[in-house]
Amino acid sequence: MRINLRSVDLNLLVMFDALMAERHVTRAAARAAMSQPAMSNALTRLRALFKDELLVRTANGMEPTPRALELRDAIHQILLQAERLMHSDALFEPATSKRSFTIRMSDLVGSLVLPGCMHRLSSVAPGISLDVLHIAPERSIRALEEDQLDFAVSFELSHGRTIRSESLLSDRMVCAMRRGHPLSKGRLTLKRFLEARHLRVAMSPTDLRFVDSKLAAQGLSREIAVNVPQWLLMPEMLRETDLLGVVSERFGSKLTSQGIVCKPLPFESPEFEWRIYFHQRHAHSKAHSWMKQLVIDVAQALPRGEA
Repeated sequence: MRINLRSVDLNLLVMFDALMAERHVTRAAARAAMSQPAMSNALTRLRALFKDELLVRTANGMEPTPRALELRDAIHQILLQAERLMHSDALFEPATSKRSFTIRMSDLVGSLVLPGCMHRLSSVAPGISLDVLHIAPERSIRALEEDQLDFAVSFELSHGRTIRSESLLSDRMVCAMRRGHPLSKGRLTLKRFLEARHLRVAMSPTDLRFVDSKLAAQGLSREIAVNVPQWLLMPEMLRETDLLGVVSERFGSKLTSQGIVCKPLPFESPEFEWRIYFHQRHAHSKAHSWMKQLVIDVAQALPRGEA
């Protein structure tokens, strides 16, 4: 049986989205800028509309029903499309825009480009905001395809024809250690590199791609003393220990003021490109093109630094 949309309060979809995001009536009310009783009433109306409980109380709090999970992504996409219509590219003016862009990038890349991006935005587009996420690289392409991201910054992502990318900046990997480390003087040989203990960033593919796979090809491996979740934990860890860490040269150049020195790796370390990825649906979007170019301009203005 078809439902007459004129009889449905479409604001309920906004409330459903908030409830699915928060799974808590009071928090969903705050998210939607409404009172808790009004959100509770909305949940009652949603249950009647979809003929399903949607959220049920469990020992772990409110949990969505299978029907609610089926509806969640579809309703979220409808709201995203509606938001785009309200923020039509034809009306996009950076100086007055209130747009928000969602970008995937690691804390490593973020530490390089976000300060410059925010400085420029505060000057020419103070109403534009960024929502920066650090999700695993392999999840980024799916997030772009599902319109959960506007951009993803990474390297060598495998993707289909619907995803496009542009060069952001070139880089290479180097070995970082504390100033005064026994290996900080003279050439870093492969033997000395392997005799040391190492720190590794668990979520990053750079160690596997540029270090561990190269060592494995020679039947070698290094000792990993600690895996950490974020790049920004590395400077303190290196500064207070004799651990080695493999970092990007551009990131390493920022660490020199924090008591860290960088040396060339004792094996071939080819240059690679950080790229900014986006879905082709936004290829001709004035707003997306403007934001993408701002990130590229900031990145390409960065000093290189050398180990």
